[in-house]
Amino acid sequence: MPDVIIKNNRFYNPVDYILQQIGGTWKAPVLWRLRIKTFRYSELEKDIPHISQKMLTKTLRELEADGLVDKKTFAKVPPHTEYSLTSKGKQVVVLIESIRNLGLELMKKEGIDYLAMIKEEKKNERKK
Repeated sequence: MPDVIIKNNRFYNPVDYILQQIGGTWKAPVLWRLRIKTFRYSELEKDIPHISQKMLTKTLRELEADGLVDKKTFAKVPPHTEYSLTSKGKQVVVLIESIRNLGLELMKKEGIDYLAMIKEEKKNERKK
């Protein structure tokens, strides 16, 4: 297979290309949340456990550069920024959903009911 260079990055095949755009720890969780609605930066930061401001900023910049996320800045008082999926981002979320469903299925075969764990965690948060 021929190597392809896009934006000074070398890709060995189409799978490598898309995985480099959505790979890493934080890109899929950000895209997954944006499938529901437009988020402000602070909302994403609160909604994604364990992500640092530095990593969220870096991730959003990379997703925007790859054309998966749209950033709108509002110059009002106080100023704020909103992030939403582009049409390309919406296509990628379909792939992420398939990968997620396979992950859930494989986890269940290992005896881990991840969805039940999430429900339990939310229940415990409400009690606090």
